[in-house]
Amino acid sequence: MDRVGTLERVRAKEEGPWDIVVIGGGATGIGCALDAAARGLDVLLLEQHDLGKGTSSRSTKLVHGGVRYLRQGNLSLVREALKERGVLLRNAPHVVHKQAFVVPCYRWWEKLYFGAGLKIYDLLAGKYSLGRSRILSRAQTIAELPTVRRGGLAGGVMYWDGQFDDTRLLIDLAQASSTQGAAILNYSKVTSIDKNADGHVSGITFEDRQTGEQSRIRARVVINATGAFCDEVRAMSASGTKPIVTLSQGVHLVLDHSFLPTDTAVMIPKTSDGRVLFCIPWLGKTLIGTTDTPIERASIEPAAMEVEIDFILKSAGEYLEKKPNRDDLLSVFAGIRPLVRSDAAKNTAALSRGHMIEIDAGGMLTITGGKWTTYRRMSEDAVDQAVKMAGLRATPSVTESLSIPGPTATNNDTERLHPDLPYIVADVIRAVRNEMAVTVEDVLARRTRALFLNAQAAIEMAPSVAAIMAAELGKDEAWTEAEIREFRKIAENYLGRPPAARD
Repeated sequence: MDRVGTLERVRAKEEGPWDIVVIGGGATGIGCALDAAARGLDVLLLEQHDLGKGTSSRSTKLVHGGVRYLRQGNLSLVREALKERGVLLRNAPHVVHKQAFVVPCYRWWEKLYFGAGLKIYDLLAGKYSLGRSRILSRAQTIAELPTVRRGGLAGGVMYWDGQFDDTRLLIDLAQASSTQGAAILNYSKVTSIDKNADGHVSGITFEDRQTGEQSRIRARVVINATGAFCDEVRAMSASGTKPIVTLSQGVHLVLDHSFLPTDTAVMIPKTSDGRVLFCIPWLGKTLIGTTDTPIERASIEPAAMEVEIDFILKSAGEYLEKKPNRDDLLSVFAGIRPLVRSDAAKNTAALSRGHMIEIDAGGMLTITGGKWTTYRRMSEDAVDQAVKMAGLRATPSVTESLSIPGPTATNNDTERLHPDLPYIVADVIRAVRNEMAVTVEDVLARRTRALFLNAQAAIEMAPSVAAIMAAELGKDEAWTEAEIREFRKIAENYLGRPPAARD
């Protein structure tokens, strides 16, 4: 992906309409761009910040059907997600893999109860099954989870799901979209939804946030795929619209591998807020989450609340022999879920993870809700509707069988950036040259996962990364110093320190 070349392409096409303009560079937006481009449509995607800056980089790193939805009775959502899990494992095996989970049981009947539920999960997966669930003895459970709390342990239930690195997949999807012909632009903020004399959406105006340049783009269809910010974009098209999403924040903690020194993950079936909690081996660390806290407004850089951090530490400590505390935190991150509103739901944990499509009076299409696992199906549905609305000539979706290539190879002989993380100089160069990274945060948060794995190490890496990027981008010392300052400011939220302990 070449940002400069893409901007030139967009400028050259100002007079002619794009078939589809997608607003939002998260999983659903990139999925829409890929689906549309693979059908032969002319598509432009605009993201106000960096690709995956919001919810799509802050997931629990699971590709799953959602065992919790079984309890809610939402079998159709589980079945759809399990199918999409299988599609992702087949199409992107370089970044999505099978993951074993164990549910520790501390009462004899829990093995039967959870075992029965997970057998239903197996049956719903059908031909997309990753392996049969099975009941484990106490000894077998300890063998799989050597750091599980042993007092009162009766045994466990093992089942299989999928795991991935969310933004690595997202960047690979963006690369695939570009290869199919889509124009992808980060740091491009839509400032207005433009309409013709009949009041129908005819395009958008956007600002290049790197240069301040304004561009007006014509489009046959505009798709709003902005996730937690979808209501703000809807209001740009039709003022006074009622919100269609409720926002919920989920927090995750990252600890050293010693808290879960195994390839098997833990699924804690029920916490005090009604959610499940996962302890997962991820990129050499232990990831624990998540919460479900209702919030009023979406933020581009959400921060974990103290009560959320304490809740996860306490809940995880009830199942691990080695109880984690604040001093053990390597990174803390928060993400915001856009949940389809329902007046009948009493809390956000009960709201649907299904998706919805809205077409407003002016013809703008909004796709929202859903989850990472079902991004492809959501995107297919949105593009199907867009094609129908605008009478576009397009082939049916091909993404169910479309392979997603991995990143280009790097020279592994180059210098390591920090002794506690695996990233090297070549990773930074690739991010700038091939993956549209333009800030230190882009590299340390999303092209690599340094900030999410070890926030302090990422802060220490920032000067080296800034220097490499400055050489690649032709930036001066003032730019380098400003980037380091800005990254440190952002990284403070990931350190997990209480406010009183921060500098």
